[in-house]
Amino acid sequence: LQASDLIITPATTFKEKPDPSGLVFGTVFTDNMLIIEWSLASGWEKPYIKPLENLSLHPASSSLHYAVELFEGMKAYRGVDGKIRLFRPTLNMDRMVRSARRATLPCFDQNELLQCIRKLVEVEKEWVPYSTTASLYIRPTLIGIEPSLGVKKPSKALLYVIMSPVGPYFASGVFNPISLWADPKYVRAWKGGTGDCKLGGNYGSSVYAQQEAQELGCQQVLWLYGEDHQITEVGTMNLFLYWINEDGESELATPPLDGIILPGVTRQSILDLSRDW
Repeated sequence: LQASDLIITPATTFKEKPDPSGLVFGTVFTDNMLIIEWSLASGWEKPYIKPLENLSLHPASSSLHYAVELFEGMKAYRGVDGKIRLFRPTLNMDRMVRSARRATLPCFDQNELLQCIRKLVEVEKEWVPYSTTASLYIRPTLIGIEPSLGVKKPSKALLYVIMSPVGPYFASGVFNPISLWADPKYVRAWKGGTGDCKLGGNYGSSVYAQQEAQELGCQQVLWLYGEDHQITEVGTMNLFLYWINEDGESELATPPLDGIILPGVTRQSILDLSRDW
């Protein structure tokens, strides 16, 4: 995968940009996308930036039957100085490669893909909201597309990136608290599983518990693990606890990266900042 091979044939018709104050998460998409094909026989093909379009997949594609796929979530912000910045994107690229390795999907040069993503953001720069409460959400996705019903490592894959201007994920707003529901009858991940990778199967299998939480008046699931009901993470985020200990000292704690929680970029950033607090 080489960013120098990138071919850009952008859209010639453009959608109207939405009002940043009324955005609903992940429902509006930019005019263009990045797409790169891979095969075992030929490796990575040339990357393309082209108008957003539907995918054409064989009905036996492994991503549709066996969830051989992964994704990332990152953001571009427009600063008060007018400059557009991605938030720690190298951490997303590193995590995406780890997920690809676990899902037996093809790995890639993180820097080369990031250069392609930066170019896509540049092409779509007017889609980055002129707002301090909204951003451009970037969704890199890698799926197995081998047309075979055999359960195996795919010999064909498709990497694509779509983008969506977004406001707060929760309707309650950016910095307002949310309610959590915890019940040990459901488990999100386990030792030796894929809880530390950003695979779609981890999320699809959690929707049932998420629906029950909402029916009980809560916004998210707080996932527990083990017979002693260890706190792990929330459905859409990592978790921190702040308290004053018995010695009167301030402590900030978060569950360890022991293989059952996702190593979040925001989590790492909070740890990096709090060590110099």
